Amino acid sequence: MNEWLADFKMATGFLTRLPVPHPDGAGPANFARAYRLFPLVGALIGLAMGVLCLALRQVGVPDLAVAALVLGAGAVLTGALHEDGLADVADGFGGGRDVEARLAIMRDSRIGTYGAMALLVSFATKLSALAAIPDGYVVHSLIVAHALARGMLPAIAANLPYARQDGLARTSGQPDTTTAAIAGALALLIALLSLSWAEALWAAVAAGISGFVIARLALRQIGGQTGDVLGAAEQVAETAILVLLAARLA
Repeated sequence: MNEWLADFKMATGFLTRLPVPHPDGAGPANFARAYRLFPLVGALIGLAMGVLCLALRQVGVPDLAVAALVLGAGAVLTGALHEDGLADVADGFGGGRDVEARLAIMRDSRIGTYGAMALLVSFATKLSALAAIPDGYVVHSLIVAHALARGMLPAIAANLPYARQDGLARTSGQPDTTTAAIAGALALLIALLSLSWAEALWAAVAAGISGFVIARLALRQIGGQTGDVLGAAEQVAETAILVLLAARLA
């Protein structure tokens, strides 16, 4: 139980801006193990956003405005961690001529045209999808989207080689297949408890396909994973799940 609690603290401290103290003796091995609780932290992020969304709708705020405010609140809660990864990947993959150039662009803190467009498309797509999801499903949909989008990250981290010799992905440690399996099972369980089995399975398929596509693209473009690649995978999966659920539930 102490290990699970330590993993929860570490995952929460990494995935959010909440002031959670890191466990004593925390290191790469501990962080790699903490991947297994990414889906649970993601579900809590989705729950917070869903409650805010429902509350704003209940007082009469227009759906599009609610969606924009909720997405903004989510970015504040997470420190826009994954959005930053999406922008860096878009800039690097879109503007780099070779692996070295792509990695250099991804490390640059400035945002370019490809990154700006990726963020714009992602935000607009999630905005419209979230606005279309009915009140009775919006909390559950956000829980599922955030849990599944983070639940497939350990599988990518466990199976892709590192693209560079330093950086967040390498220094944080690589989870093993058992950790990835636990995270995937936990994410699926959360989805099945939140929505009907059909919607949950379709959402899981959307997350899996999104993760596979980003992983294959990263392997081809830069030869492996970075922290930005994981962030981009989360954003693509989250967007795909919300669009899917909006189409099926609206």
